[in-house]
Amino acid sequence: MGYKSISIALYAAYLTNKYGYLMRNARSHDEIMRLRLEYSKTLFSRLNINVAVLNKDKIPGNGQYLLISNHRSIIDPVIIDLALEGSTIAGCWVAKKELYNSFFFGLFVRNSGAILIDREAENMGPFFKETKKLVKNGKSIYIFPEGTRNKENTLLSEFKEGSRIIALKNRLPMLPVYIKTNSDAVLSEAVHKRTKNLTIEIEIGDPIDYKTKTPLGNSYKSAFNLDVCAATEFA
Repeated sequence: MGYKSISIALYAAYLTNKYGYLMRNARSHDEIMRLRLEYSKTLFSRLNINVAVLNKDKIPGNGQYLLISNHRSIIDPVIIDLALEGSTIAGCWVAKKELYNSFFFGLFVRNSGAILIDREAENMGPFFKETKKLVKNGKSIYIFPEGTRNKENTLLSEFKEGSRIIALKNRLPMLPVYIKTNSDAVLSEAVHKRTKNLTIEIEIGDPIDYKTKTPLGNSYKSAFNLDVCAATEFA
């Protein structure tokens, strides 16, 4: 790793912990959302990355949702926060418990309104109780149904059906968003090559009824014609 890459990594660590501290002292979730957006803009400005929403008119003007997204990179939550700028959707991320004590992300995750999930827990009752409390207070829930980052040469990993339980228990319509660009490749280019004016494209799909019987992964693929895209890209 060269000097420039190291300097970017150190700056990102500093910025992430700085905003984690600021959010710890925030007096409301609205203030937390404002700080999250400010953090996202500051970080991406330094990385020279832009976010382009291909169909911004599909972002709902109001309401609560279970936002579901594909997942390739550690910067995906930042991408989505930037994509939703200007909307009234205020969401809390579902984050794996390992991030809670992370040197890089811990302070940020603990204070950003994230809901921690222990994927090995036998009793998921406390987790669902927490999501219900947040929804009752007007919040949306954001989740990556793949469960972890997709590091394979595929458009999408298998979705975990447990994500839909959140929608069912809280009667939340599901808002599919698709990070069309390989965000991990863009991040790597930004850090190691310092390429200017990089762009990540994101699409918004039509809301999916929480009562649908179709497997979540299939509904998501249909929203963005991903079966057609996969057949073309990997033929």
